[in-house]
Amino acid sequence: MATLSDVAKLANVSKMTVSRVINHPEQVTDDLKEMVYRAMRDVNYRPNIAAKALVNNRTQIIKFLILEDLDVAEPYYMKLLVGIARVLSERQYSLQLVTRKSIDIGDCDAFIVTGMLKADTDWIKSFEKPVVIFGENHDGLDSVDTDNRQGTKVSTEYALKAGYTHLTFIGLDRDEAFEYAREAGYIEAVQTQQMIPDIHRMANHSHLASDFIKQHWDNIEKNTAFICGSDRLALGVERGIFESGGNVPDGYGVIGFDGVFLNQVSDPKLTTIEQPEEMMGEVIADMVLNKIKQNNIPQGSKLFSPQLLIGGSTRKIVNGNN
Repeated sequence: MATLSDVAKLANVSKMTVSRVINHPEQVTDDLKEMVYRAMRDVNYRPNIAAKALVNNRTQIIKFLILEDLDVAEPYYMKLLVGIARVLSERQYSLQLVTRKSIDIGDCDAFIVTGMLKADTDWIKSFEKPVVIFGENHDGLDSVDTDNRQGTKVSTEYALKAGYTHLTFIGLDRDEAFEYAREAGYIEAVQTQQMIPDIHRMANHSHLASDFIKQHWDNIEKNTAFICGSDRLALGVERGIFESGGNVPDGYGVIGFDGVFLNQVSDPKLTTIEQPEEMMGEVIADMVLNKIKQNNIPQGSKLFSPQLLIGGSTRKIVNGNN
């Protein structure tokens, strides 16, 4: 069985350096990590994670608590998990997916929580272990999310530049910080143009958005752009327009929010706000590991700037004009 000395000899470094790479990879350069990792692979060395956990009185397990209903969950979780797992694996941590029903099965060192509702706040705050939330949070919990307000502000401004004269927001019927932030970005952009906000909310199901368009079709102004709170709602709006006899993007525009998968399967492809899920996942993992290392000291909140992806559901802007 390969030993630490075997790795150090092959990598031409000290045993202490190998130990630092294994236990504190954030403290060494990427080149040094790659050299030591290559040597570990070549001699088939496996760190004794169980022994390390025992010595540090830790489990080396992070629980990823999913509170969102899976039937309305967006497909961004996969990219988010890739980013989280990449960082945790470098630090010899395992990621365990749990729900409300399975949260008490086994121990862990910390929690990453997604899909948290306002009603969950007191419960989450009662956790004795470190917690980081994926999702905008205004209740003092450490969190990471997209800048939702900026995202819809950018998409609304794009719709205006593309020449749409009526702007309607189709949002999620949820009393949550991220939804308020998305509405706020839309409101800020339309009020700058002395336009009256037009907001409608519904559950995150595409068929509801499609039904809304068809039911209100006779009252929808031509040359309207729909700024949507999710790609799922945007897909429904797009379908509703087509089934009502309208056309996209010349007659009507549609902009979503998420940019993970659904925008790619629509026809035409959705213009949408893309979230940097993998990068956010990496920051979430770093944040939760820092909380473990620093005895649960608060890390604050971080918002990432989203990016507008131009698809075929809106007119193109060329040289500042549509």
